[in-house]
Amino acid sequence: MAMLGKQEVQGKVLRYEAFISEVLQRDLQKVLEQRDEVYEKIAQYLQLKNVIERLQETGSRELVTQVDLGCNFYVNAEVPDTSTIFVALGYGFYAELTLPEALAFIEKKNKLLNEIAETLTKDSAKIKANIRMVLEGLRELQGLQDLPEENRREIVL
Repeated sequence: MAMLGKQEVQGKVLRYEAFISEVLQRDLQKVLEQRDEVYEKIAQYLQLKNVIERLQETGSRELVTQVDLGCNFYVNAEVPDTSTIFVALGYGFYAELTLPEALAFIEKKNKLLNEIAETLTKDSAKIKANIRMVLEGLRELQGLQDLPEENRREIVL
């Protein structure tokens, strides 16, 4: 294999650095944002589960609460019958469910969302490994010494 000239090495280094910043880091950021959205949904469903469990414990048929209309503007709301609730199924669809049905739905939905979050976490680990591999390739291409173990950092955005 012929030795590469200094300018050829610099050109390859620039292309690899561009690949890291334009592709891999962007992909990593998207995956982490998607995972954060999934975690937000999980938190919302857990909050709903807690409310339903409290309603079942108290046995109350009526509920007085505050509803956020947006921009932290709340209004008082009175629910005359709490035996059924509307649950967002996804894609703009809602279903009227009894409290036990809603709890069963929430359990299934949380299981699905946790699987999605786990998949996204694995995807982010793969992307981080690819970034590390390209950085190692750059180090070899430039003929740099490997960093001691205590000076290495985790790849984060």
